[in-house]
Amino acid sequence: MDEKLPDFLQEYFWDTDYSQISWDLQRDFIIRRVLQNGSWEAICWLRRELGDEGLGAWIEAHAGGGLSPRQLRYWGLVLDLPEDEVTGWVVKERESVWGRRMER
Repeated sequence: MDEKLPDFLQEYFWDTDYSQISWDLQRDFIIRRVLQNGSWEAICWLRRELGDEGLGAWIEAHAGGGLSPRQLRYWGLVLDLPEDEVTGWVVKERESVWGRRMER
């Protein structure tokens, strides 16, 4: 049976039926949402669930996971991710339509 997500994460899933979110079935969605928008409490929960090695592997497997350049640099340092890869993700994000809009 799928373990229920903690109640304090509900605010990050305002656009979904929180009771239907499954860690087993929607792990990528949950990880991405918490990394992009989560509080310190949410990030700490995620790190406990995945471990730093698992979190780093997820970010690498998802080529930065849609994180902002600032978030990418932070996680690159904290998780000791390959600097070349992180820089590539940062450049790609900054060149995206959203990244260019944010630099105005």
